[in-house]
Amino acid sequence: MKTLLIGEYREGRLLESTYELLGFAQALGADSSLFIVAREDQLPAFAGKLYLADAAAAGEYNPDLHRELIFQAVEQEQPDYIVFLHSSYGWDLAPRVAAKLKIAQVSEISAITAGEFEVGCCNAKMRRSVKPATEKAVLTIQAGAFPVLQPGGSPQIRKLTASLSSNLEFVGYEPAEAKDVDLAKAEVIVTAGRGIGKKENVPVIHALAKALGGELGASRPVVDAGWVEHSHQVGTTGQTVSPKLYIACGVSGAIQHLAGMKKSDFIIAINKDKDAPIGEVADVLVVADVMQFVPAMTAKLGR
Repeated sequence: MKTLLIGEYREGRLLESTYELLGFAQALGADSSLFIVAREDQLPAFAGKLYLADAAAAGEYNPDLHRELIFQAVEQEQPDYIVFLHSSYGWDLAPRVAAKLKIAQVSEISAITAGEFEVGCCNAKMRRSVKPATEKAVLTIQAGAFPVLQPGGSPQIRKLTASLSSNLEFVGYEPAEAKDVDLAKAEVIVTAGRGIGKKENVPVIHALAKALGGELGASRPVVDAGWVEHSHQVGTTGQTVSPKLYIACGVSGAIQHLAGMKKSDFIIAINKDKDAPIGEVADVLVVADVMQFVPAMTAKLGR
């Protein structure tokens, strides 16, 4: 089985998330080659075959030119799967490639089970296993769902050049709206989940975060209920975080939430359900009532 992995390059640098594609290929048990539009001084640490196009000529993003360049790599490589990250780049380009090649697309894959791909459904409250109906397929993988794999080495470069012209021009990036908290920079995050019971209990979780010198996080149900502002949301629809310490308070562990925080160095989960999915990624699982345990822990830290 062969995969052509579509790496990402932004604002003059290779994105580390490119290495998640290699983690996916390893989980799939597939041979992999990489494609990227970048500069030659910003190449991945990867000893395999690399199809490289010059970002100065093709732009950091141009759907017409990048699609044609990917077709050139596909023609040479003949992969079973063309794999993108489920990012703004992948959202836009993957369906263009799938439509042109007349092959299936499976979007936002979070796991591989028995040769099938797991994807979210029912507003991310459930997962289902799917298999492409065509022999070859375009795939996108969920951010954070697969490990970062940096094999090292120098790539075997095969240069590509776009032959067509495009009426589109890449002009730059528009910065995201400023958040009142940047969880991506926090070393400690204490997250409130639906298991805290009600909005009035949020300050109890926030007090623990303050006692640890950290920031308050929140799961999607807590944000959707209006208990905490969206800027505190952790997960694929919020912020992806990797603090030194992550404490999940009453968080069940939906796949979108796990993908957003499982790269944390040390994870403590506090939940009265010993079988909650959050326990699968936690280094320590405390089986207790959150609203009894957290105040006691905060008081202990204050002594």
